[in-house]
Amino acid sequence: MREIAKTGTYSLTHLTVAVAVAYALTQDWRIALGIGLIEPAVQTVAYALHERAWARVPTPALPDL
Repeated sequence: MREIAKTGTYSLTHLTVAVAVAYALTQDWRIALGIGLIEPAVQTVAYALHERAWARVPTPALPDL
């Protein structure tokens, strides 16, 4: 459940940033929304896959200090 919530909040943040950057570059809200809706959707899937891959990588033991 935590992974779903984390992915969802990341998606909303990414959507906001993507639309803002696209608008700054194009000055057109229609184009910005189009870019903003497509790019974060693809990036969110990539992020979830990235998180799952890293979850399988063993954490090295830290040396005793």
